[in-house]
Amino acid sequence: MKYFAFLLLCVILAVIALAVLGAWYLRRKARKFSTELFGTPDIADAARQMRAEYASTPKSVSAMTSLLLPKITADFPDFQYDEMKERANNVLTGYLRAVTERNHQLLKDGNEELRQQLEDHIQMLSAKDAWEHFDRVHIHRTEISQYRKTAGRCIITFQTSLECCHYMTDLSRQLVSGSQEMKYQTKFNTDLIYIQDRDLVENVLDDALGITCPNCGAPLSSLGAKVCKYCDTPIIEINIHVWSFSNVEEWGT
Repeated sequence: MKYFAFLLLCVILAVIALAVLGAWYLRRKARKFSTELFGTPDIADAARQMRAEYASTPKSVSAMTSLLLPKITADFPDFQYDEMKERANNVLTGYLRAVTERNHQLLKDGNEELRQQLEDHIQMLSAKDAWEHFDRVHIHRTEISQYRKTAGRCIITFQTSLECCHYMTDLSRQLVSGSQEMKYQTKFNTDLIYIQDRDLVENVLDDALGITCPNCGAPLSSLGAKVCKYCDTPIIEINIHVWSFSNVEEWGT
């Protein structure tokens, strides 16, 4: 009986020794890895450096501008890329500011579809007694990521890489999640649409659909038309005015 107890004690001590040795070995490897990667053996310090690096490294965007822009300008010779890109940036920052201030009137551009999306988002936050903040927004890069034609629409998607301080508070402005100091790297898609054929578009809340012939008042089913099909009145192309922004969406989170 004593022999069995002694043997059991030896086994327990051996297991403990192996566990201690294994922990020491893993810690040593971790410290070595941390030193090689971050220049410090302190794992906690390395974790802080990793978080800081993640917070300061911009997200990459799907940059398809050079491939898609020739196709867009072939379809719409009057398309002004630089102007539309600037508008996309302004729409995005205006949208985020409107969410932060809970004031949909701060969004100065965009169609009814986008404004309804914004109002729905603000109402959803209100229902949860939550306040979403996008502070110190800085745009890194904006590129065209998609160009598609569907259901009577031509849709250009701008993808934007940006940083900000993104956090949630309750109604008393007490922090619930996120950080008021740490940068948050993310990317957003902003959709720019052109109504190509009103007869094919379904469920559209778009001001562009109200465009009519200046002579007879008939609706223009094709916004690129040069002549009214009802009275043959020449129509001045207004491509730059009928493009509208219809969606803002955080991407890849």
